[in-house]
Amino acid sequence: MSGAGPARVRQRPEVRRAMIVEAARAVIVRNGVGATGLRDIAAEADVSVGTVTYHFGSVAEILNEVVVLETERFYGAIVAAVDAEPDPVAGIRMLVEPLFGDTEQVRQHWRIWSDYWTAVVRRPEVAAEYAERIRVWEACLVRVVRRGTDARVFTPEGTAEVVALKLAAYSDGVATQIAQGVPGLTNTVALSWMWTFLAHELGVPAERLAGTVSVPL
Repeated sequence: MSGAGPARVRQRPEVRRAMIVEAARAVIVRNGVGATGLRDIAAEADVSVGTVTYHFGSVAEILNEVVVLETERFYGAIVAAVDAEPDPVAGIRMLVEPLFGDTEQVRQHWRIWSDYWTAVVRRPEVAAEYAERIRVWEACLVRVVRRGTDARVFTPEGTAEVVALKLAAYSDGVATQIAQGVPGLTNTVALSWMWTFLAHELGVPAERLAGTVSVPL
């Protein structure tokens, strides 16, 4: 009887790529992008470094795929629900509230997102071809603001694109500060800041955006 162990099942290339991306996500969440190398990813995926480099040219390329996967998982269902929501105020609330939920999923999301933008600053070309695939939340916000403006629910001073970009920048910065453990900055405080900001930008009371007051029919 042979003492050899069971032969590994040969995976299809797309399955192997997905396994490597999942492994990279786990390492990045645990160690951060700066401390993540090809050997770490290979060890997590239980494959050789050669297998990783066969499918991906660099850690930066893997990071792009991790962020695309994270975007699809975190925002996919939210965006679909918002696009189907006829009330633009409710749509705004549905887009913003999940960003500041007090869950491990949200914490991991911002850890990945923050590391990603740090990497992009060092190498702007990293995000170029992925911009449309990772800015789905911002694109959805543009659509909601346009719907609300057309319905005269919102009265923004600038375009929907400007409002969306401002909120994306603001929420990214605040979430990063939360992740760094800034004293006194909680998810609840952050949400109140978002409603105040959007009230100014959209011409709608913050309480209505937050859903804390009823609106007469």
